[in-house]
Amino acid sequence: MKILYIITALAIGLFVLWIGTGTQTAETVTTNAQSSVQFDIKVLLIENATKISFKSGDDYRIINCKTTEVTGAIGGDNFINISIDNNSIKGGFRNYNARHVILQPVQEKPFAINDNQTYRGCLELIINPDNKTMMVINKVSLEDYLKGVVASEMPSYWESEALKAQAIAARTYVLYIQSRFGKNRKWDVKATQANQMYKGMRSETMRTNDAVDATAGMIMSCWQQDWQVFPAYYSSVCGGHTESTENVFGDSFETLRGVDCPWCRMNTKPSLFYWPDAVYDKKTISDNILAKYPALKELGTIDRIETAKQSIYSGGLARTTSVKLTGSTGKTGFLRGEDLRLTVDSTGTKIQSTCCTIISLKNDVLFISGKGFGHGVGLCQYGAREMARQGNTAKQILDFYYPGNRIKLLY
Repeated sequence: MKILYIITALAIGLFVLWIGTGTQTAETVTTNAQSSVQFDIKVLLIENATKISFKSGDDYRIINCKTTEVTGAIGGDNFINISIDNNSIKGGFRNYNARHVILQPVQEKPFAINDNQTYRGCLELIINPDNKTMMVINKVSLEDYLKGVVASEMPSYWESEALKAQAIAARTYVLYIQSRFGKNRKWDVKATQANQMYKGMRSETMRTNDAVDATAGMIMSCWQQDWQVFPAYYSSVCGGHTESTENVFGDSFETLRGVDCPWCRMNTKPSLFYWPDAVYDKKTISDNILAKYPALKELGTIDRIETAKQSIYSGGLARTTSVKLTGSTGKTGFLRGEDLRLTVDSTGTKIQSTCCTIISLKNDVLFISGKGFGHGVGLCQYGAREMARQGNTAKQILDFYYPGNRIKLLY
């Protein structure tokens, strides 16, 4: 897959040096103008909202994104309803005569929406083509975004070097996703596990914020005809061996090849390392798969699911990377193992990984003998914690899970 550069950094000719030691010794050569570069992230909070409630401790300008004019102000200590009225966004009793607005703080104070979910930055509202719902987007600086991510993705009481490694991985991931997909949509990432969990200020802690601050501007790069940013995937528990990304997501990066991980076995509770058997009826599975993958409708109903390809590792770990589907018409099709997992169980909490055995019965499909939690690519979070507990630095953790990476400073 072709990787796009981080356009903003290239446009200003940002020059970075790779870090040869710990995260505290990074160096960068930059001009005064470059040192003030700001990277903003657009986070999709709600995709189809009919209305929201908004509150801030200060005035927020209402900017019409079509005309760039300030059309009013909103704010105060009480919640104000924002809805859609006559194909325009309405705040309280005032119609702003715009389908796309930005609520911009006058003094950079945070705002709250709905159940006191508090965020930094701006709030962007865009009416969807159905004219009944709107996208709710938080435009926030990269570092403030990460403060809401790291605390949501990793327990704040974990060792500081693990938190730093998480911050660098999360920063790398979001910048890749923004550069790869952000130009084709109104937002960069979702605030869910579809990308990275982001809960805004309500999740922030002093320890996780310190980890973000201590690694400010640090990202990883990999060699792809040049040193470029890459999707630094991570998951909770790899189960004993991480997986190469081409077997899970279909993209190919040398620094995202699988590595043997003895670490997560050492500190993960058995109830998390091993997961209970899951049972799904074939009709539900068939309906979900055919709804998501219309090209497979020629199979009719799906009668049988069996493992087609596996990655087999020492210690009895086997990760299903591809499954064969046999339909009532006699035709067959294939899905990646991770695609099957999240199509059958969109939460990912029952079929916790593809490190399991799949058994097709007459009416049901069993997923048994499961290990690990998540897709298994890149950093294993519980493994990172154990490495930190045993004295490894954030850089050593990242070098282990992303072999061949180089850490760079953006600013």
